[in-house]
Amino acid sequence: MRDDPAPPTADRALLTAELARFPLTGRFLLGRGRQRMSADERRVLEEASCAVKDYPARHHLVRRGEPIVMSMMLVEGYVTRYMDDREGYRQLVSVHVPGDFVDLHGFPTGRLDHDIGTLGPVRMALFDHQTLVGITERYPELTRFLWFATLTDAAMHREWIFRLGRLGADGRLAHFFCELYARLAMVGLAADGAFDLPLTQPDLAEACGLTGVHVNRTLRSLREEGLLVFRNGRVEILDHGGLCARAEFESDYLYADDGKWKPQ
Repeated sequence: MRDDPAPPTADRALLTAELARFPLTGRFLLGRGRQRMSADERRVLEEASCAVKDYPARHHLVRRGEPIVMSMMLVEGYVTRYMDDREGYRQLVSVHVPGDFVDLHGFPTGRLDHDIGTLGPVRMALFDHQTLVGITERYPELTRFLWFATLTDAAMHREWIFRLGRLGADGRLAHFFCELYARLAMVGLAADGAFDLPLTQPDLAEACGLTGVHVNRTLRSLREEGLLVFRNGRVEILDHGGLCARAEFESDYLYADDGKWKPQ
């Protein structure tokens, strides 16, 4: 049985200090090896941003196949990567939280094989690809951190495949909420089992391969079992250990500083 009774937690003092010095990039790899970045590397990354932009909720950021010359780091809000089938039905393939480099893998490929859109209002720091070229040429250790960020994205993709392929409806939703709580806790945006989440039940259905009706019934079941409440954009995990057991969730693949697979 996979279970994870102790979620990662944020170092509040470190978070406050990092955001004071690096308001755009202070959450990058926070709780996942950021303390191993040198002061110079943190400064270089912060100063590499060429612009900051705010976008409204439900806004299309990148379309599949279009050339891109910049990559985006999420500063505030939530973003999703998704794909549509031929009939226009959407499948969410990832959800990004503040501190994530949303489309860094588009730096070497020059385009994406999926769409990116906002879930709620967001703030993005933009990084020109030519600037990133300079970083890779002059700062090999910082390049390694950027590479590590894309590898953890890949680890989450594999976990999402496991979730969709092997878990039932209750396990899928439980896993989705367990992962988001772990990731948000690392960057100081979740605590005491609670966090804000501007997703609708149809969004959850698209993330978990379910129908909207099935999501509604499953959320009610999780609530009645005393595991979780999701209401009005607010998640409250009532029994973290029980929810993780239902999800077969372990946070090791997130490579948290206080996890079993902390970065070396």
